[in-house]
Amino acid sequence: MKLICTQENFKKAIFNSERMVSKQNTLPILNNILFETEKGRLKLSATNLEIGVSVQIGAKIEREGKITIPAKLISNFTNNLPQGENISLEVVDQNLKIQSGLAKAIIKGLPADDFPLLPKKSTEFILTISSLKLKNIIAKVITCVAFNETRQELTGINLILKENEIIFASTDSFRLVEDKLKLEDKNINSEYVAFINKKDTLIIPANTFVELARIIAGDIDQEVKIAIEDGQIFFELDGVQIVSRLINGKYPEYKHIMPTEFKTNIVGEKNIIQGAIKISSIFANGKTNEIVLKIDADNKKTLIEARSVESGENSSEVVVDIVGASQEIVFNSKYLLDGINTITTSKVAILMNSESSPVAIKEINEKSGEIVEDYTYIVMPIKS
Repeated sequence: MKLICTQENFKKAIFNSERMVSKQNTLPILNNILFETEKGRLKLSATNLEIGVSVQIGAKIEREGKITIPAKLISNFTNNLPQGENISLEVVDQNLKIQSGLAKAIIKGLPADDFPLLPKKSTEFILTISSLKLKNIIAKVITCVAFNETRQELTGINLILKENEIIFASTDSFRLVEDKLKLEDKNINSEYVAFINKKDTLIIPANTFVELARIIAGDIDQEVKIAIEDGQIFFELDGVQIVSRLINGKYPEYKHIMPTEFKTNIVGEKNIIQGAIKISSIFANGKTNEIVLKIDADNKKTLIEARSVESGENSSEVVVDIVGASQEIVFNSKYLLDGINTITTSKVAILMNSESSPVAIKEINEKSGEIVEDYTYIVMPIKS
């Protein structure tokens, strides 16, 4: 293999590949990135056997070939190169000779034939989604994913596929988040409708979405194409392809714990409520992180309080609009704050029924002032 490519494209390809590299030492080949020429382009591939990524970039190919190179080594080398120069690559025996300007190196590789083959899709893409909308949803739903692998289905994000929307949901049993993505005709094709008639729910590993969100760069909106087949899901974005296994199992039925009506609604400035919770969390009990939300509907006051033997006590009054009855509810401050943090609007609504029933956190439409129904964060109070 012998070729020349731009440093900018090469660095971007390494960046999008290296995170997928396995940390397992049992299979040294999984610590490497596969470099190969394909259809007049340079293709980089990496996998941890659960998620795989391949990136194609333009290159001037002088000789075809392939090799695998340690990801950490090639990343550290390219990240420290002076900018502006092109990069030349040449495989000699089992070594990669790499040069950019006056900097050059010889990196020992492993045979490309030992690298596991990444699955290739055999069906058409059935969905096309805005990258920025998808990234925004991922940032919200990733909050509630469980890390306890004893219930593997909770380590993923549940997708419920419908003709006019996709519902994203995650839960760790203590809180729950649901977000809805509206679909238009331009987002789907006839194969999508046929697919959801057979299978309308998926569980996608959270790490897959983390890597996808990382690859969606900056504020440039692009198309993310999606195909689903044989227990796997494929994403394609700007020359980058990700393939991931789907999690087997049945996601918990969660709709029944989402209240449809509430006795008390409060609406206030997100940053003010956020700040008051952060202050109270400093004084919260170290083991349970308990803070108390006191809503005095008669006097139009809302207090956020915390006290502990070790730290002392704190009380912050926040200005909010109150509709409904007085309430006093105990929360885990981290879980409550996580919900507030995911809100992307300047105002937030906290909706509740009692000290022992699920509490909902929702966004407020900036123009109309109405509650946005597409997104819901549910947190369970601490029973006093």
